[in-house]
Amino acid sequence: MLKTLLASLGCAALLLSTPATAQYPERPVKLVLPLPAGSATDTVARVIARAMEASLGQPIIIENRAGADGAIAALAVARSEPDGYTLLFATNSPMSAVPAMKLQPGYDPATDFSPISLVGRYSSFLWVHPDAPIRSLQEMVAYARANPGKLSYATGNTGGQVAMLQLLALAGKPTLVHVPYRGEPAAIVDVVSGRIPLMFATPTTAGSFAREGKLRPLVTTLPQRSPAFPEVPTVQEAGLPGFSITLWAGMFGPAKLPAAIVQRLNAGVQFAIRQPEVRQILEAQQFFAEGSTVEELQRFTVEQLNAYRNALRDAGVEPN
Repeated sequence: MLKTLLASLGCAALLLSTPATAQYPERPVKLVLPLPAGSATDTVARVIARAMEASLGQPIIIENRAGADGAIAALAVARSEPDGYTLLFATNSPMSAVPAMKLQPGYDPATDFSPISLVGRYSSFLWVHPDAPIRSLQEMVAYARANPGKLSYATGNTGGQVAMLQLLALAGKPTLVHVPYRGEPAAIVDVVSGRIPLMFATPTTAGSFAREGKLRPLVTTLPQRSPAFPEVPTVQEAGLPGFSITLWAGMFGPAKLPAAIVQRLNAGVQFAIRQPEVRQILEAQQFFAEGSTVEELQRFTVEQLNAYRNALRDAGVEPN
C-alpha cells in the first residue's frame, strides 16, 4: 500500500520545492524514534516518513532508539548538528512526561529543540483481560478499593503511566501495582496472557486482540467515542470528567535549526498528512493527523508539559 502511496505523491511533491530550499536535503535524513519497532509510534512515523520522502526527494532513514522513556532519543537529537539531517519524531513521553517526572531530564523540550510541526494525536484505551472480574471503569475502581495492591497494570510508555495516574487520582487513589515495560508490544503480550490484567495502550498494539476477544476495552482517552469501538465510553462519560491527558506526536530538530530548513520540513509534514492515502492508513491505526505551524507546536509543547506536571502533582507524584 505504501508503494502505491509513494507513486501517487511523486508529482504533487514537486510543487513544494522553492529556490530558497531546493539545496536541502542533499542526502538521506535520519528520523529518530523514541519507541521500538512495532509500536504505534513506529507505525505512524513510517507512514509519515514515506510520504515526506516524496516531497523532500531524499530517503528518510528510521532509527529506533528506545529506552529511558524516550529520553535517549531526545538527547541524541538535541546534541546533534542543527543541519536538518537528524530529526526527532517525538511523542508526549520524552517531551511531556519525562520532563515532568524528572528533576534533571538532561534537556528542556521548550529550548533544546526546533519545533517543526505537530503530526497528530493517538487514541488510547484502557484494556482488561477478559478473565478479570471487571467489565467497566466503575467495577475496576471498586475492585481496586476492595482489594488494595492485588490489581496490577502494565505500561509501555510514560503516556500510559501518567494517564493511569491521573485516572486513579480522579477516582480517589485506589492502590494498584505498576509494572513498567520498554514498549507497548512487550507489555501487551503479558496482558493478553493474563499475567497482568490492565493496561492503557493504543489500538495499533491491542486492537486486533480485542477483536479476537482476548482483550476488553473499558474506556478511551479520546474526548469522543472512537469509531473503531463505538460502544466504549470515554473516561469522562465513565464518570471522571476531569481527565485531561493527551497522547500526541510531533516532529522536532535540534535547537538553532535554520529557519529555511524548518519551513521546508514543515511543508513536508503538511504535504504528508494532507494525502487521503496517508489519512486512511493513519485512521485505521486510530491516529488522527493534525498539522500545525512552528509557533503552534512551540505553544502546544509548553502547554502539554504543564498539563503533565499538573496531573502528576494531583496524583501525589514528585519529580525525582
